Amino acid sequence: MNDKRNYGMYALAAAIVVVGALIVGASLESLVWLALVEACPLMMFFMMRSMRGQDMHGGHDHHRRAAPPAAGPPARSWAKPS
Repeated sequence: MNDKRNYGMYALAAAIVVVGALIVGASLESLVWLALVEACPLMMFFMMRSMRGQDMHGGHDHHRRAAPPAAGPPARSWAKPS
């Protein structure tokens, strides 16, 4: 698994978007509101991305072996008794 984080690329992309929006005429106030609205999903994205590979499933162990079958009556033999 690749553990290298590309947060610098995300920051560069965000800076390009902000500068581009300011060049085409968006107000700084609208960009601040956009940043506030996008803060929650972005935090969720980065936190979930940082948890990848740490086996944190909230108590659900997906790698647990299946339980052995319960003891029951012996399997029926189709051979005639001698």
